[in-house]
Amino acid sequence: MLRRILVCQTQEDLFETAAQFVVQSLTLQQGHAKFSSVALSGGSTPCRLFARLIADPYRTKVDWSSVRIFWGDERPVPPDHPESNFRMAKENLLDHVPIVPDHVFRMEGERPAEEEAVRYEKVLRRVFSPCGEGAPRFDLILLGMGSDGHTASLFPETAVLGETKQWVAAPWVDKFQTHRITLTPLVFNSAKRVLFVVAGLDKAEAIQAVLEGPLQTNRYPAQIVNPVQGNVTWLLDQDAASGLKGTSVMEWTKNEGIVM
Repeated sequence: MLRRILVCQTQEDLFETAAQFVVQSLTLQQGHAKFSSVALSGGSTPCRLFARLIADPYRTKVDWSSVRIFWGDERPVPPDHPESNFRMAKENLLDHVPIVPDHVFRMEGERPAEEEAVRYEKVLRRVFSPCGEGAPRFDLILLGMGSDGHTASLFPETAVLGETKQWVAAPWVDKFQTHRITLTPLVFNSAKRVLFVVAGLDKAEAIQAVLEGPLQTNRYPAQIVNPVQGNVTWLLDQDAASGLKGTSVMEWTKNEGIVM
């Protein structure tokens, strides 16, 4: 596993860099395989990334017809609900690029969460078959991180953090008094590339703990994402990175190669 931390001077640079990373990841894969697979993240942060991906010069650099779209997690709501991760991606990305409808594999949040976890795992097993006994190997997984150190729907002190067999789970999240649907650490850690995009001063304390503190995955679930045979890149703005003290942090400058 290779990990690097890139700090961008401004949020504009942050999302520009993220767009470069996504495009380079997908175009690199398209030179070696018929399809590329990406799992999208939810929340508000990806909207600014998607806005760049649907605009020039990035929109035409990706062969969207060969991209398969999945989700890292979903809320227990129907696809037209304002809090739906699918709806956010559809309105801000998928409706604006020539994606093949059959290549969009959404988590169905309107179903009972545990039922949907079982169904979605079957979808992954079908699409990624044959993948043997191992988990599906996504070409790219996009993630964010909350101020409590959670990522996707891997929240602190939840049973899913110790999951070693299932690919998709429906953990109860006490904070919201509801179940969530999420890929498990097994899937995140089988990816070729994972990209965290994190912005804001409210994330600084958790970022320092996750990246420089002792291993406490039950408290800071984002620490659990360490691809066994892949790379993880943390893209941070200055505010999110303000608590870091280590020497592993690199300042990003424009026109650098992004993907390792």
